[in-house]
This record gives sequence, structure tokens and C-alpha cells, in this order.
Amino acid sequence: MHVDVLVAEIGSTTTVVNAFQGIHTKTPSFLGQGQGVTTVEEGDVTLGLHMALEDLRMNLQVETLTYDRFLATSSAAGGLKMSVHGLVHDMTVKASREAALGAGAIVKMVTSGRMKPSDLRKVVALAPNIIMIAGGLDHGERDTALYNAEMLLKSGLSAPIIYAGNVDNQEDILDILKEYPGKVYVTENVYPKVDVLEVEPARKIIQEVFEEHIIHAKGMEKVHDLVEGRILPTPGAVMESAKVLKEVLGDVMIIDVGGATTDVHSVTKGAEEISRILLAPEPEAKRTVEGDLGVYVNRQNLMDRIGEETLMKELSVTKEDLAGLGPIPKTAAEKDIVYRLTKEAVLASVERHAGSVRNLFGESSGRKTVAEGKDLTEIQYIIGTGGALTRLSHTKEILADIHMAGRGQKLFPKKGARVLLDEAYLLASLGVLSLAYKESAKKLMLQSLGLEERRDA
Repeated sequence: MHVDVLVAEIGSTTTVVNAFQGIHTKTPSFLGQGQGVTTVEEGDVTLGLHMALEDLRMNLQVETLTYDRFLATSSAAGGLKMSVHGLVHDMTVKASREAALGAGAIVKMVTSGRMKPSDLRKVVALAPNIIMIAGGLDHGERDTALYNAEMLLKSGLSAPIIYAGNVDNQEDILDILKEYPGKVYVTENVYPKVDVLEVEPARKIIQEVFEEHIIHAKGMEKVHDLVEGRILPTPGAVMESAKVLKEVLGDVMIIDVGGATTDVHSVTKGAEEISRILLAPEPEAKRTVEGDLGVYVNRQNLMDRIGEETLMKELSVTKEDLAGLGPIPKTAAEKDIVYRLTKEAVLASVERHAGSVRNLFGESSGRKTVAEGKDLTEIQYIIGTGGALTRLSHTKEILADIHMAGRGQKLFPKKGARVLLDEAYLLASLGVLSLAYKESAKKLMLQSLGLEERRDA
């Protein structure tokens, strides 16, 4: 059997391969899925890929399986360690974290102002995989970024450097770093002017560096012998799907509940009346990762949030039931427990992702209403993905109740937001597919969400 495109998701423990047909036509289709164990420790990830391919062949009940293109997304190599060096601490932290999230990087160190010798020693000790120099609004302060570039030139490091600060410095930065042993990227300012956050250009470069990094991670050297094109970080792939769905459906958020983390992606500018009172800008496409909210690896955190006694009483289960919970729930009691943990993970992660409105009081100005964080009030579609939300029953009810959990002045989605599930669990793969076959990926996303394609799509 010959198929158009295969897309692999290489996770830390499991590798999945999805098959798609009719990619070049108006009627693309999802054929099936194969699964294998990720073989990072064996030193050759392609072993797991071949295992998943064989499983796919058996599931499709064919003797042979060939393909035109093989694409991939991966989280197997972990995130890039990133250090960021800017001008104003709060602005630098916010901009760099927004650029890193979904792009495969984790911000491990931030400095503000001119780097001190002690700062440089800490950067060297960290040995980051990627370094960002930021700082200065466009046509504003210039000296700090140039000084920090000179310091990093003397560091002995060779990690790629991204310059994403004042546009007036670009030529000088390249001149200062012309002898730097690593790659130097110059891109648009992440904070070009007051109240404007522009992270997408920097995020794309971080994704490029992630792809180069992942090839050199343990067990990943041979992956490009089988896979062609870019290898996106899995969270970044889900974000690509979110941005495509925004074009089709309007403002969306995607909640991905996993065994170790719960990720929330939202693509919305929010309401105009809220944007006028925001204390700091928010990106249109935002992702948050809750590393303590997972229904298996971090299940104890969720149980502690709810209270074990409350869980036992609410679900009529025992301590042994809670202690013996496996990675995949099988019994009715286990499914009830994971359902309740999923609900807690969803509500807690959305509360952290969402912004809020509050009142400030000044002696001269009196009361002033301000907003902080991401405004979700214009969200039209709430989409669930990940094993827990797509494989358990009645999870739409969890997502439909989100609006009621917005305590106080939280900027949660409103009651009218429609709830959808990624029924075939394909959004990460389709995010990768959308980079080369956007229209087909769009149609396949709508199919997995149980929607007929809208006429205005």
C-alpha cells in the first residue's frame, strides 16, 4: 500500500505514526495509526519508528507500506536550555518566555542591564543550548545590548545567539559577533515598542535551533535517514494547529492533558475593552505549560489539590485504588479517578493561563480598574486533546464547565463557547502537516473535531 504522508510523534516513551492519504486532493483522509516504544536509550530512535511503522502496517492489514513523505514532531530530546540577557527584567522575562514556549526551549537564566562578571560565570556554568540578547525598544536604548554581546564574545561559549532587541543595533551586533564561534541570528525586536509584544520571529528561530539540537541528542542521530523536513517540538506543533484553527473557526483555545503536564494554548486578541486596560501586552498566540499537573506522573499533586479523603468519599474508592493507579486506566474505579484528576488539571491550568481584572487605589487618582494576563473572554471554541480528554467518556462536560470556574474577576471563556474534542488525537501531527499542506491539514483538523468544513473556511 502506498500513502501520501506519514507523520511521526516521537515522545519520551512512545512513538506514534499517523498515515494520511489524498493530501493533494480536496478530500484528504486519515488512514490509521501505529505505535511503538521510543528507543532513545538504545541509541537509535529509528528502531522505535520502524516498530510503529510495522504496527501501522498490521493495523491497516496490508503486506507492504510505502510513502511519499515522512514528517515528524518530537519531545524526546527534552527542551533547549536558554539564557536571556536584556535591559528591563520584567520585560525581558515575559518576552523571552513567550518566545520560548512551544518552540522547544526552557528559559533557565535571565539577566537585566549590563552583564557583570558573576553573570558571565553563571552563563558559562549553565552551558545553555541557546542564548538570546534582547533589550531596548526600537530606536531607543542601544548600549546595553552591545555591551552584553561583547561580554558573550569573551565567554568561550559557542551556543547559537539570537539577537532580538533594538533594530538599530542589528548591524553592530553582527560586527561585534563576527568572530563568535557559534551561529548568530538577527531577528525582529521581541519588544519593539511600549505595550507591543512580537515573539513569533524569535520563536521560529528557536524552533530551527531545536531541530538542529534534537538531531544531536542521544538516539536521534539517524532520525533524518527516515524523516524529511523539519522536526517540530510537539508543543509547537499543537500551537501550529491552534493558529490554523483560528483562521477557520475564530478565537480558540486547546487544552492538552497529559500524564506529566497539562498545556493550554490560546489564540485570541481578547476584547477591546480589556486590551485598553492591560498593564502589559500579551501575545495573540500564547501557551502555558503546567509541569505539576499530570494525570499519571504528577497524579499525586492533583490528588493533594483535591484531597485524598475527598476523592475517596466522592468516588467511593479506597486508598489502594488511588495508590495503584496505572498509566492507562482499565477498571471503572481507575477511570473514575482519572476523570476527576483530569477535571482538576483542566480547571487549574486554565485558571493559571487566564488573566484577571483588579482594582488599584491611588491617593490622587482614586480607584482604577486594570487587567493583567491573557484575556480569554472572546474564545469561541474550547478544544480538548491528549489521551485523558480524548479517550475518557463525558470529558466534554469538563470543558463545558470551564466558564463556571472563573472565580472573581478571572478572564475566562464565556458560557457560549463551543466545546470540541480532537477525536482522532491528531492535532500535533496535523500541526506539522500544516506547514507543507495547510489546506489538507485544515480539513483533517475539522474532521478530527467532528465538524463539517465551514463554507467560509
